[in-house]
Amino acid sequence: MDAYTNNSNGPIEVHLLQGCCREAERADLVAAGLEQLRTALEEVYHGHLVALTEEIRGSSRLLRDLADRSQVHIARVPIVLNYLNVVLPCLCRSLRDITTHYEDKTLSREMRWRKMYHKMTEEAGGVPLPQRFVLYNHFLSLLKQLLTRSPSFDLNTLETLRTRLLTLREQRGIPPPPLQVGPLVRQDLMSLTVAQDPNSHWAEQIFSLPLPSRTALKHLKPCKSYGPFYPWGHLNIPAESKILFRRPFDNDKISIVVFLNSTDQCPYLLMRTIQGGSPWFSLLGAHELCIGREGSALQLKRWSRSEQCSKLWAALYFLTWEEMVLFYCTFVALKARNMLTVQIHPNEFKLQREKRLFQAQIIDDGFKHSLIVYEDLQTRGIRLHAAVWDGELRQCPVWTAFVTHQSQSSTWLSRRSRHRVWLKDVQLYVFCKTYRQENMRQNKSGAFEIYFVSEEGANRFREVFAMAANSPPSSEAYEAAGLPQ
Repeated sequence: MDAYTNNSNGPIEVHLLQGCCREAERADLVAAGLEQLRTALEEVYHGHLVALTEEIRGSSRLLRDLADRSQVHIARVPIVLNYLNVVLPCLCRSLRDITTHYEDKTLSREMRWRKMYHKMTEEAGGVPLPQRFVLYNHFLSLLKQLLTRSPSFDLNTLETLRTRLLTLREQRGIPPPPLQVGPLVRQDLMSLTVAQDPNSHWAEQIFSLPLPSRTALKHLKPCKSYGPFYPWGHLNIPAESKILFRRPFDNDKISIVVFLNSTDQCPYLLMRTIQGGSPWFSLLGAHELCIGREGSALQLKRWSRSEQCSKLWAALYFLTWEEMVLFYCTFVALKARNMLTVQIHPNEFKLQREKRLFQAQIIDDGFKHSLIVYEDLQTRGIRLHAAVWDGELRQCPVWTAFVTHQSQSSTWLSRRSRHRVWLKDVQLYVFCKTYRQENMRQNKSGAFEIYFVSEEGANRFREVFAMAANSPPSSEAYEAAGLPQ
């Protein structure tokens, strides 16, 4: 059963990590099959079926996440190999067994589910079937922490779960791993294993913050990746590089990992796609890419030296306007503050299909910033956008905040003086290391203070939201009619 260690075609590292992608794909198919089974059963069975399906989908996400991050932390892959060799064959067997049960046409759908649940629970020593995948997912989460040096990693918990998995393998008739494929982690080395830069990067926080609203984008299409692509292990990524964030697209068929190169401390984008069941990777620095919007997609383009023209590298479709804005602002800020960036085209500082409703100069945490209010023409979403006022980083994003239904409240915006306006219930996404929004919230209510350089700016800012409350005709309606805006 340990095919992951018996395959002789290529290094064991490549085989095991390709196994992660293969089992992720299998997990997606099994989850889809269980979902079809659920729709045919009475509601009394839905609870356990939904729980199992969600855990299996979680396994798929974790497996792909682990494979993607391993490309950046390639020097640390040997540490997790032995643990992967424990979990992958067991996970594979569970997914295959579930498939066998729900494809058994000799039984009714109800009997297929009942037999699957009870037999697989019994053979695991009484561990309910959904809890088996909770075990897998906890173990995979710890492997990701081990790979990425997370300070949350707990070696004792990993070893406890490893023992439980070996017991489960034995109960399922799966022989123990036949050989050691990677070094075991010693407790006395863990201080080195989890050593981490205490100064977290601002980009690590952007996608970990909750979204205050989720405005759906329309006209979504499958994402496209154009490469050039290379197989796992063929990219030269320096050891100790730091992952800033990872974003999956199209149910993880494509992913983007953004990391800081440990050699030049510059941001790079690692794109992964699946071709022929195997992961393929493409790597470019933020300084080598240009960003623009086309409908509900952000397009990343590269320069082709051989053809002497720009070519698409990726077309990324986003489910929500908010996520698109955050990815765009993060990319532009990373590129603008990158010492390898020679020049940024002015168009990159403007997200297409947004209408500027307002702009004024503000004093923000001691800095001169432009404050702009944008309306998205497709969704009519409104956001605040602060950018650098002047100098080399002029127009570089500093923060953005989405205007939600809270703005309809009469207490959301209050004028505190000729130059000062307070906003309640506003969440900032900050794209700058030196900016401290807490310095603008030093009041009893915790409201965010905006200090306008001119009194006229404060007046017009207030008027913008008074006008928005009256719901003017959609900007898309103007556009469709060919009328000026």
